Amino acid sequence: MYSEKVMDHFENPRNVGELENANGVGTVGNAKCGDIMKIYLDIEDDIIKDIRFKTFGCGAAVATSSMATEMIKGLHVEEALKVTNKAVMEALDGLPPAKVHCSVLAEEAIHAAIQDYYKRQGVDFESDKQCNGCCSSCNHDHAE
Repeated sequence: MYSEKVMDHFENPRNVGELENANGVGTVGNAKCGDIMKIYLDIEDDIIKDIRFKTFGCGAAVATSSMATEMIKGLHVEEALKVTNKAVMEALDGLPPAKVHCSVLAEEAIHAAIQDYYKRQGVDFESDKQCNGCCSSCNHDHAE
């Protein structure tokens, strides 16, 4: 049912915990399944220097959180915003259809944490350019 990579990231998650001096924090959740993800970012000069996560949810939620943090660590924030749930799933060698929402949450949590970073820096997030309507972390009107 799950790939070896999913099981590895579930059993040995990377980047677990909090960052006390995080300058970007994003929390997202899925009411249907009860999964909650919180991403902590330490960004210097728009580069993600460190990242941690806390996830309450199933094994796939933990694995996608772990993989997503590995994928964006060291990236410029603009590059991190381009990491999609599909890229996370591919990096994990796939997810069962019923667990795809976990990869969506990982993408949403990254976006929410970066939005928080921009807000703390006093920079407009420009949600129209970044937002694909996947979550409620921005204040973009998705009814358009």
